[in-house]
Amino acid sequence: MSHLLPEWHPQWGVLLAWPHADTDWAHILDDAEATYCRIAEAVLAREHLLVLCRDATHGAHIRQLLDAAGARTDRLHLHPLPYNDTWARDFGPIAITEDGALQLLDFRFNGWGGKFAADDDNAVSSRIDWAVPLVTDALVLEGGSIDTDGAGRLLTTRHCLLNPNRNPGMSQDDIEAHLRQRLGISEFLWLTQGHLEGDDTDAHVDTLARFCGPHTIAYVQCEDPDDSHFTALQAMQAELQALARAHRIDLVPLPMAPAQHDSEGQRLPATYANFLIINGAVLVPTYACDTDAVALERLRGALPDHDVIGIDCRSLIIQHGSLHCVTMQLPAGTFNAIDQGAR
Repeated sequence: MSHLLPEWHPQWGVLLAWPHADTDWAHILDDAEATYCRIAEAVLAREHLLVLCRDATHGAHIRQLLDAAGARTDRLHLHPLPYNDTWARDFGPIAITEDGALQLLDFRFNGWGGKFAADDDNAVSSRIDWAVPLVTDALVLEGGSIDTDGAGRLLTTRHCLLNPNRNPGMSQDDIEAHLRQRLGISEFLWLTQGHLEGDDTDAHVDTLARFCGPHTIAYVQCEDPDDSHFTALQAMQAELQALARAHRIDLVPLPMAPAQHDSEGQRLPATYANFLIINGAVLVPTYACDTDAVALERLRGALPDHDVIGIDCRSLIIQHGSLHCVTMQLPAGTFNAIDQGAR
């Protein structure tokens, strides 16, 4: 029997793909690396960190940055290999147990429906020497498009999972049947409404609503009628309220961050729902605005057994993602050989 692990399952560590001059981060590389350093430092204080890098020279540069930041680099593991971009959430492996044994699933990644080159990203998981079986699956599925309560419920959006640019010809029933079998899903919580401007993922659920525990969902709430997201997010809130009543789920509204724009005037997807749960802490993206404190406090209430750590992610949203998007948690047991020591 398959069982999709929730994000709060005990972790070995986190996967990051570090930006470099040949990625889309080149024009803001210093700012992006500063953000990655803050994420890495917070993770390394609590668990291991597997960092993809371009080559040995790039790896030495990353280690030097983290040493200078005072991070625990004895838990740092550098892995040179090619990658197109750095959104590890969407091309990293998805962890399940199969009859109680840990297994990693390597779903197909097609650059969010063919929007961007993704051949190297799609091959990343197959190029890492995991200590547990890696099972390839031809279904197009990104980690940011699904979230689970750890008890068989899957939270997702129709706009992404049913988008014909992912799995053309597959109906909702087809996809549900596949994920029931592969992930052990017993209940699907579908959201039809909700999106963020500047999001290239076709409404990934990790930008909108997330499980904080088996019975709690935090979600982006928009209360400003003048905000362009107001109608869609109010409709999403109504959907979540109906799901909460039906499934006895507590809802935690997260504020809508004030509008932030790139140099061409495009709105950027600044969302507090893009947090990452790690061992003993939750890392929350912040955007240097008044709503940061509200979001941190509400997540502190939703995750009372975790340290709540805000990380300025203004550099990440310039590339249309945030903190959760650049990370993928790896459960305890993912590696044995790599624990031979950081390298």
